[in-house]
Amino acid sequence: MAIQRAAQHSIQSTNIADLLERVLDKGIVIAGDIKISLVDIELLTIQLRLVICSVDKAKEMGMDWWVNNPVFCRQAPQHAQVEDSIVRIEKRLQKLEGTSEEASGREKQI
Repeated sequence: MAIQRAAQHSIQSTNIADLLERVLDKGIVIAGDIKISLVDIELLTIQLRLVICSVDKAKEMGMDWWVNNPVFCRQAPQHAQVEDSIVRIEKRLQKLEGTSEEASGREKQI
């Protein structure tokens, strides 16, 4: 009687969760430059740098731009402060528009 053995495959299957965990843990950098020139005159240069990693890995690399960015900061101006600023700006605009109308009225009289 012959014994058959199943062939073992050395290929391990990787699911998307494992792949994502590996990329976020190690990080990945994609870099590219695009230059558009016409008759040896450079018209446009675009430099692309894309870093994909976890927040912890980014902090290890010294990338923490979101810490001091007011959009992401908890100490962002409150809604009431923004409304007060808008009211002050509108008042200043009305004053400026009023003085410009008075000046144009004086010019018409002369």
